[in-house]
Amino acid sequence: MRAIGGLWRWRHNPLRRATDLAEAWVALAALLLVLLAAPLIGVLVGGVAQGALQQAVREQREARHLVTATVVRKLAGSPLGPDPETASARDVRSRVEADWTGPDGTEQHGKVMASLKSPHPGDHFTLWTDAQGRTAARPLDTATATTHAVLAGFGAAALCAGFVEGGRRLAVRLMVRRRYARWDQAWDRAGPDWGRTGTGS
Repeated sequence: MRAIGGLWRWRHNPLRRATDLAEAWVALAALLLVLLAAPLIGVLVGGVAQGALQQAVREQREARHLVTATVVRKLAGSPLGPDPETASARDVRSRVEADWTGPDGTEQHGKVMASLKSPHPGDHFTLWTDAQGRTAARPLDTATATTHAVLAGFGAAALCAGFVEGGRRLAVRLMVRRRYARWDQAWDRAGPDWGRTGTGS
């Protein structure tokens, strides 16, 4: 920012070096890219991610079905913690052996996770399955998909800003190294005669 402010002050300054002006222009270009390009990239990436995730939501809702299962018996083992994607953190899941009927009418039997704290034989609970009645994960919901898309957009914008800042720092570093190399060359030329009478020093 200091270099950008220097653009106006250094326009007609007789002590201005070409590298000073170049550093200021690089800083200004980087700032404009961070303010304009990074948000644009974030919006584009977020939009693409939102479209893909919402398509996945629709496909999962078509392919997965909620059925009612009946507990046959509780299996050994302590209840598991709540599903992080469930609405309530108070939900506890237990391992049970259960029977259920798939969407295609087939009778199914197996070991599944039940959203029951203390399951007993005959208790009913809901279960997500595919079209053939095999157990499946709960489909992605719209709000979660949108959250992931927003995070993807923010991540892309931050990554873009990081690349721009990295490029600016690299450019300034190269300019500073070039400036030091020129100073060394000038010193090598002036060094042997420094302080001698009649050399103009």
